[in-house]
Amino acid sequence: MLFTIQVNNKKIKAEKGETILSALNRNGIIIPTLCRMKEFTPTGACRMCVVEVEGRDRLVTACSQPVEEWMKIKTHSPRVITARKTIVELLLSNHPDDCLYCDRNLNCELQRLAEELNIRERRIRGRKIKPRLDQSSPAIIRELSKCILCGRCVRVCEEVITATSLDFINKGRETHVGAAMDRDFNFSSCIHCGQCVLVCPTGALHEKHNITEVQEYLNKPEIVKVIQYSSMVVYGIAEELGMRYTREFDKVLNTILRKIGFDKVYKTGLGTDVCISEIAGQLSQRIENKSDNPLYISACPAWVKYAEQFIPSLIPYLSTVKSPQQITGVLIKTLVADQLGVKPEEIFSVSATPCMAMKFEARRDGMMRKGISDVDSVLTVRELARLIRLYGIDTSNIEQEPADEPMSGRSSAAILAEVSGGLAEGVIRTYHYQKMKKEPDKQIFKKLRSAGVFREISVMVGEVEVKVAVVDGLTGLERLKVSMAAGKKYDLIEVMTCPGGCVHGAGLSFNTSKEEIKNRSRLVYQADDTEAINLPCKSLSLITLYDKLLKDNADIADKKIFFTHFEKRNVLL
Repeated sequence: MLFTIQVNNKKIKAEKGETILSALNRNGIIIPTLCRMKEFTPTGACRMCVVEVEGRDRLVTACSQPVEEWMKIKTHSPRVITARKTIVELLLSNHPDDCLYCDRNLNCELQRLAEELNIRERRIRGRKIKPRLDQSSPAIIRELSKCILCGRCVRVCEEVITATSLDFINKGRETHVGAAMDRDFNFSSCIHCGQCVLVCPTGALHEKHNITEVQEYLNKPEIVKVIQYSSMVVYGIAEELGMRYTREFDKVLNTILRKIGFDKVYKTGLGTDVCISEIAGQLSQRIENKSDNPLYISACPAWVKYAEQFIPSLIPYLSTVKSPQQITGVLIKTLVADQLGVKPEEIFSVSATPCMAMKFEARRDGMMRKGISDVDSVLTVRELARLIRLYGIDTSNIEQEPADEPMSGRSSAAILAEVSGGLAEGVIRTYHYQKMKKEPDKQIFKKLRSAGVFREISVMVGEVEVKVAVVDGLTGLERLKVSMAAGKKYDLIEVMTCPGGCVHGAGLSFNTSKEEIKNRSRLVYQADDTEAINLPCKSLSLITLYDKLLKDNADIADKKIFFTHFEKRNVLL
């Protein structure tokens, strides 16, 4: 039902039940917010969105106040502007003055609001928050002094990720956000997904940077510098550098990385193809053995840590195949090292990824051989973009170069792994092809490509019905639990921590809209529809790896290097 309200002396249409903020935004009127996140229940905690409503003594929060017929609203009256300005000044009164050194400088919502409200002096002076730098996590740094108590990180961790690693601690002026028992992150149930970093408006939470470490090794001529990157990194770098993305942009990125100083540039896609093939093999074995338990895909490191902490009963059913990043890393430290005639410790292996949890994964006990890590350093897309700018690469005038062999090729199934449900689809397509010698109809997987926190399909492979479930974001685990409790059985289950998959990874651009995430997914599906090689078993790079390269290297011929182990983790809750 539509009715009329008056905003700034002009009439606009509003829908019954919507909030003032929703009505204003729909009619092109923008007012500032800090605590608000789309698709979350509004709290009105920050008070930045206050507006003046005729007949009300107090200003009301537009994000939580429903519209009423013939309501008269002023969005930028002197009283409203003064209130918003005072709120920002209060937030700045005890905020650090280190904007030039802050991780979110020029991309900070508090900084932007201060600029918009023309705050040019400190009128209110408060007691500075005692600096507390928590660097215990391998992926996330917490700077307590920059926290403005908006509560976004708490809500995302609790309502989207369900890890409940963060909460408000103490009362009054001593209130702050922290982990359980106010301990450091390494004692908490944090799974290092980084979704809290994406929503933090001020840089109180940001990724642990490895740029300095990478720079140090780039200047060591005696070390072979190697980098791998996943398919989504190509798109993310184009976004970060403000360049137009094309299907050939990966060749531009190869050139850029070599100009920075990397000796070898590889695609993680071959590692993804290996991952898909090995999981398909495990699935085949389970089906032949008529196992009653499903196989859980373990390519998402945040999901694996969540399972180890909160659902240890699932550990025996997690696929022991390493993630694409780690498979590529181990190939670099074995196969490539052998080809180059160097020792594994003489190679510095870097991984560029949209996932922050992979910083944690690279430090896991099962991700090294003979005390040498498969991957030495992990950079997010944002970090890699900073490194490119740091080295002054002119990205507008650059040649195109292929990636290095033997990891220059990959199938389109490797790109599919970037979206939720894509890895499961790749595994089932591969399994179907191995058994039936033909590809399944893609229309079968249409439901896996749809929206929703829980999706399921059944695929007939000959006379065998293979049942697949996809959990898109950890809130979908409850739906999975209910389904299995009702007697439903699955053969393969994929769980992705970040809603949408790696296209919504915490290492990608800040302030990404839902439409931009959908656009990334569309590019993934377009690549799968248009590329000639769509299955790992058809990829020349994988065929060469399995039929020749692995057999020629005694250390890795048995393929045990592609597998790892998982174990229960005890953490403070």
